Amino acid sequence: MNKNYDLVNRVEIFGTRIISFSKLIPKNVINLPLISQFIRSGTSVGANYCEADDAESRKDYIHKVGIAKKEARETAYWLKMIVVAEPKLKEEAMKIYQEAKELNLIMNAIVRKASIKTD
Repeated sequence: MNKNYDLVNRVEIFGTRIISFSKLIPKNVINLPLISQFIRSGTSVGANYCEADDAESRKDYIHKVGIAKKEARETAYWLKMIVVAEPKLKEEAMKIYQEAKELNLIMNAIVRKASIKTD
C-alpha cells in the first residue's frame, strides 16, 4: 500500500475523531471558543496535507506540509485547554493528543526530508 495514501487516510480519521470528540464537549461560554479553535486546527491538518499532494512546486509542498505540522501542534494545545475546562474528558482527549503529537512528528520528518536538496 502507498505510504502517502496511508497518511491521507490517517489524517482523515484524525479529522473525524476531532469532530466526534467535539460533540462530547458541553456547550457553554468557556467551551464554545475552545471547540471552534479545536475543530479548525484539527480538521486543518488533513486539509493542508491533502493540499500538499497538489502542490505546484517542492517549496509549495514543504510549505503546505509545514502548515499541517503547525496545525497538529495547535490541536494538541487546544486539547490541553479543553481538558482544563472539562477534566472528565481527559482520558479520551489524551488519545487524540497522542495522535496530534505523532502527526506533528511525521509532518516534521516529511518537511525535513523534502527540504534536503537533491542535486
